[in-house]
Amino acid sequence: MPIKEYDRSKAVAYAHQWAFSRNPAYYDFSSLGGDCTNFISQCLRAGGAPMNYTPTTGWFYNSLSSRAPAWTGVEQLYRFLTQNKNAGPFAHPAVQEEIRPGDIIQLSFDGVRFSHSLLAVEVNEGGSYGRPEILVATHSDDSDYRPLDSWIGVTRRYLHIAGVR
Repeated sequence: MPIKEYDRSKAVAYAHQWAFSRNPAYYDFSSLGGDCTNFISQCLRAGGAPMNYTPTTGWFYNSLSSRAPAWTGVEQLYRFLTQNKNAGPFAHPAVQEEIRPGDIIQLSFDGVRFSHSLLAVEVNEGGSYGRPEILVATHSDDSDYRPLDSWIGVTRRYLHIAGVR
């Protein structure tokens, strides 16, 4: 299956458009534990990622009752992106310095379980401690251009989207 480039600019544009509202084409999961990963999946889709309809382990959304766990689940999305060899987006674990607009950051508030997904929308050199400053968009604490460093005392993991198939 040929690898295609992920359109980061379209993913970021989508994030800006919907950061403070909800696209009516998708269910709002805010009352079901949070809408952050649903929002991130929508951003990936806007960036040209085709859906992967593999039952259980795929990445797709048709409706509230017809979707893959990876579309809305933080851990499931991480597993899908890092293990996907078929249709859809794929990623590799990264360090902060490798993050570019359109990449994903996931947060753990207890140091054990990751429970929040963010999309990098801007990366500026010259941040604190010689690291780039990353600005993000997210749902379930609706934000756009929010500094990643504004989350204090969290564990972060970074995913660099390598492409789509």
